[in-house]
Amino acid sequence: MPLEVLIAGLWRMRGRIALLAALFLGAGTTAVLSWPRSFVAEALVAPSETTGIATSSLLSPSPAFSGLLDPRPTGNFAIYLGALRSAEAAALLVEETPLLDGLTARRAAGPGGLLRQTLGLRIAADLDDARAWLARQLAVTQTLGAVTWTLALAHPDRDQALDALRRLHAFAEAKVRADLNDMARRRILALEARLARETDLYIRQSLYEMLAQQQRVGLVVAADEAVAARLVSAPMVEQRASLPNRPLLLLLLLVTAPIAALALGAAGLLLRAPPPLPGLRMEPAE
Repeated sequence: MPLEVLIAGLWRMRGRIALLAALFLGAGTTAVLSWPRSFVAEALVAPSETTGIATSSLLSPSPAFSGLLDPRPTGNFAIYLGALRSAEAAALLVEETPLLDGLTARRAAGPGGLLRQTLGLRIAADLDDARAWLARQLAVTQTLGAVTWTLALAHPDRDQALDALRRLHAFAEAKVRADLNDMARRRILALEARLARETDLYIRQSLYEMLAQQQRVGLVVAADEAVAARLVSAPMVEQRASLPNRPLLLLLLLVTAPIAALALGAAGLLLRAPPPLPGLRMEPAE
């Protein structure tokens, strides 16, 4: 279809296109305004390896310029970030917070819950749903040009958002601390057992040095308040719900609704048989 014919057809359909755009705009506005809102709890953390007398530098020697060119998390902080989204973290929230009850209530509410009941689908939330929720709602973002990281957790309830973020941070930090303590304890036991049966003086001297290092590990882990992530800003939660961003979504809707209506009108014209152009006569074939 020639472009001028398509434009002319769209101009003739301008009333229907405007009505379709208004319908899209109304439906989208209703969906945006009825979307449940969530509060965001945030905390600012920094790897303990980069703050103060680093725990890792006391546990084992490391190069002075390591990590400056590679922004990826390493060491204890990488384990800390992994523990935040682990199955154990989801199980902790299930045991200590009413997370499953909230997920079940939201799943049973609204047209979606009625459809699930009609189709006989499962409504009660389980641990897999809690893990999926944690993966969606917890955001970990690195600050550009700095060593700090922002933890953000969205939750429909303001108090539960703050409580869940505090529990996640405490769990991940305790996970790293327990792993370091357990590693040091097992090494100390192995070294003491080796010392009990070793008679060579030079080997015993090396074993005593290794034993002293592992004992220092246990002392540092017990004394330092943060072995993985140091809190730069304690967990806080906003006063007003900010998710979803309704002004931004409505602005995008104002742009996309007319474009979608225009595209549907153009698709309808293109699917029709093209009308003959004025002044063009079809000669019968011989």
